[in-house]
Amino acid sequence: MGASANNDDDGLISGINVTPLVDIVLVLLIIFMVTARIIHNQGLMMDLPKAASGEDVQTVFSVELSADGKTVVDSKPTADDDAIRGLAQAAKAKNKDIRAVIRADRKVEHGRVIHVLDLLKRAGIAKIAFAVSPMPEGAAVPVEAAPR
Repeated sequence: MGASANNDDDGLISGINVTPLVDIVLVLLIIFMVTARIIHNQGLMMDLPKAASGEDVQTVFSVELSADGKTVVDSKPTADDDAIRGLAQAAKAKNKDIRAVIRADRKVEHGRVIHVLDLLKRAGIAKIAFAVSPMPEGAAVPVEAAPR
């Protein structure tokens, strides 16, 4: 009695193994998700005040004031608020119809925001807007208790 082995092993691949392809696609997907999140969060994290009439404004010259005293102009940190005037004058020289947007954290002092507003006006920028986060329809405006 002889055992005969019936091996059909002529070296032909009769199916495609898609597991490595799926692994590569999933790794690329994770990389894209992580980098998209990093690119999206380039600005400072701020707690903007809410307003019922808030809308997106075309940002040409942006000034960001954070509660911890940092000032960012067009995504570049500046030494202090007084450097804004020179940067605004340079931007105004490039574009006569420039618009400025001030993004101030809710906890930034009112006097600091007014100082930045004054610097922008002295630089010749007349179109100035304040960034806010839109409120959901029908929501009441939050009133914070003033310190006593």
